[in-house]
Amino acid sequence: MTGSVVSVALASYNGERFIAEQLASILAQSRRPDEIVISDGGSGDDTVGIAREVLKRDAVGISWEIVADGARLTVGPNFQRAIARTRGSLIALSDQDDVWHPDRLARAIVAFEDVDVLLASSDARLVNEVGSPLPHSLFAALGLADRDVERLLSSDAFTLLIRRNLITGATVMFRRSLLEAAEPFPADWVHDEWLAIIASALGRLSVERERLIDYRQHGANVIGVSAPTFRYRLGRMLESRGGRYEVLARRSFELSARLAKVDAPLAWRELADRKAAFELVRARYRRVRLARLVPVLRQLRAGSYDELSSQGRLDVARDLLQAP
Repeated sequence: MTGSVVSVALASYNGERFIAEQLASILAQSRRPDEIVISDGGSGDDTVGIAREVLKRDAVGISWEIVADGARLTVGPNFQRAIARTRGSLIALSDQDDVWHPDRLARAIVAFEDVDVLLASSDARLVNEVGSPLPHSLFAALGLADRDVERLLSSDAFTLLIRRNLITGATVMFRRSLLEAAEPFPADWVHDEWLAIIASALGRLSVERERLIDYRQHGANVIGVSAPTFRYRLGRMLESRGGRYEVLARRSFELSARLAKVDAPLAWRELADRKAAFELVRARYRRVRLARLVPVLRQLRAGSYDELSSQGRLDVARDLLQAP
């Protein structure tokens, strides 16, 4: 989008091993950003010093700021603080430990030539701690099939994102105007999934199938991805239920209330209400597995699993087998 001011919002925390490489990749973009804002969540290492040195030396012609007051912030509030300090009409999110491909910003900016697009994302190459490629991409790790990409690109994206988040913040760029509806960010939502679902309710998404960043997986990621192997799925199926469904219900009510406030389409508000009601039912399933059978089958017959659960009918088995 010609003439747009592009900001990068980067959240850092104890990232001294990787932040110089990531900043170098941002500064080497074919379309350089106009502004870089780093919010540090209370690092105990030299993250801030390294970032400042790189920006002083190499960010010629780019406005930059590092917000580091020692406050300990988790990832969501840290990103929110970085976003709040930006000035650009387009804002790209950045992790501290990734590496952007040279045309990451340029490719994302093109998406916003469509005035209805509020948020753009892409696939990513997964790499290990030393930057060597892993055998699957981000989309593959998320189980994101071509048909899912097509739905994300359509006016129907909300019906997919109400079930589970498929947008990874490290690949995201969004319009500043989206913040009018998205702020304040609810505590129960991660910043990137909240931005994505609000964008899908009020406009359209752009999803690039090309891998535009190296998304580093190093065992200390605050938010990472795991390959959807049989062992991983089985582990998720058998893990303790805890308070997961109460949180999912609360999130859905928060979403419904926000959609009403911003006058989103009634269909999406009603869908959020159905999601909340479904998650409340799941939260009330009995501790004894056999006692869950009838209510689970009732929800299956009603179509709730097909429409609203993250894994569809696989969640039927999950709800029957999960530990209390």
